[in-house]
Amino acid sequence: MSLSIRIISGKYGSRILRAPKELPIRPTKSQVKESLFNILQNKLSFKNLKVVDLFCGMGSISYEFASRGANVIAVDEHPGCIKFVEKSTGELNASIRPIKSDVFHYIENNQPQADLFFADPPYDFNRGEYDKLINSLFSINQNDNVWLIIEHSSKIDIHKHNYCTDSRKYGSSRISFFQQ
Repeated sequence: MSLSIRIISGKYGSRILRAPKELPIRPTKSQVKESLFNILQNKLSFKNLKVVDLFCGMGSISYEFASRGANVIAVDEHPGCIKFVEKSTGELNASIRPIKSDVFHYIENNQPQADLFFADPPYDFNRGEYDKLINSLFSINQNDNVWLIIEHSSKIDIHKHNYCTDSRKYGSSRISFFQQ
């Protein structure tokens, strides 16, 4: 048995990827992905956009960005997730660079510069961990145009953070947008 995701749009649109069921993931729902990319297409040009997908899991969001022309770094600490992203990236010939690392360790040691960061941490993250993630990314990226988008449980109130510019609820999920 496997988990399936469908790439919504772009160069790889309608492609279906199947990941092993034992991966510790919670893929972003299609409705949430569609809404997210509808919002972003009116605000950003995807061509050559530099994206870092943190807690990438099976890479669902990474494939969507790459399919639309972005250059993506996909970070996750689970070896099975990174192996799947590597395999899928090769099959698609996508512009995605998978990196196996703890996200906080990756940020601290690499100080990544990007136009957009997407993070989908485990839903059991606490408010302090979210604050650490948001503050660490904005402390290393001084560009006012940097975006941070976090998918999180609708039960946690990070959308009240000072840098939050918008937040949308989709059932038990929420997408919150941050800019410095």
